[in-house]
Amino acid sequence: MAKGLLMTYVLWAVGGPAGLHHLYLGRDSHALLWMLTLGGGGLGWLWEFWKLPSFVAQANRVQVQKQRSAEGTPPLSIIRFSAQIIVGIYFGLVALISLSFMANFYIVGLPLAVGLGVLLVAAVGNQTSDYKHILGAAFLISPIFHGRPVAILPISLAASITAQKHRRYKDSVESETLSVRLYRLGLAYLAFTGPLTYSALCRTADTIGCVAEILGSFLSWFSFFPLLGRLVESVFLLPCRVWWLLVGDPAFNSSWFQEWEKLYEFVHSFQDLKRQLAYQVLGLSEAATNEEIHRSYRELVKVWHPDHNRHQREEAQRHFLEIQAAYEVLSQPKKSRGFWR
Repeated sequence: MAKGLLMTYVLWAVGGPAGLHHLYLGRDSHALLWMLTLGGGGLGWLWEFWKLPSFVAQANRVQVQKQRSAEGTPPLSIIRFSAQIIVGIYFGLVALISLSFMANFYIVGLPLAVGLGVLLVAAVGNQTSDYKHILGAAFLISPIFHGRPVAILPISLAASITAQKHRRYKDSVESETLSVRLYRLGLAYLAFTGPLTYSALCRTADTIGCVAEILGSFLSWFSFFPLLGRLVESVFLLPCRVWWLLVGDPAFNSSWFQEWEKLYEFVHSFQDLKRQLAYQVLGLSEAATNEEIHRSYRELVKVWHPDHNRHQREEAQRHFLEIQAAYEVLSQPKKSRGFWR
């Protein structure tokens, strides 16, 4: 049955952030992506207003046949490539928040989550990619950054490059019934939101701490690029500022906006606490120089190395890991409060 442009615009206006128009057009991957990201944070949903005619044409097999007859490989899209990286990072962050307590998470769970996010974007529309190569690239990069939240970035980048390298048009398949499609989308949605909901309701304190640590580690990575770091924080605060400009409510600026900024104050205090504990582990004061930190680290590593403490290997291993973690925290530059705000 031919798809109508008017019906598509109606569904876009009514349930666009939930992907209803994509579900109507048979673009299930795009519908799932919008369900999990609320229309790409609303920006993707607004941008689609101009793309709906081409989506309807693809659904009616007009442009698809022309493209497939003209060339075998889809053209390179910077927008799709960027979306793959962003969604891969998004899936990785959600996995860190909800599944990081699991054993071997950084070996299995994290690369799988990031790879699936990249694969979801790669399968949007009439294109797709090879899932074996995408997941393979994610699993190969993961051990290099084992145990670090910043591993999300290189894993997503490697998986996205691989997805673009192996991009292709989807093979024509028989259409499925709406009930089967909804069942598949429902399972995928529950698989994504189920662990996150469990962590938020049953492990609330651990989840808040995990979110603060992840956000702090993620922003710490941008400390090497000050301009980019300020840009990222401006993006995080953008929803509040846009709302304030549109509504023009002074009360919002004095209450809700300040509450939003408290998140960064919390992250800042959380990072300060980590640094204080790190100084204690290395037996230093907070006024210690980088040279003193490095000297203390080398001395303690020699003392507590497991190979030098075979009679108390478990205790030595625990101290050794604490020393490594403390040195990694203190190796990151300390930020002023202005950076977080």
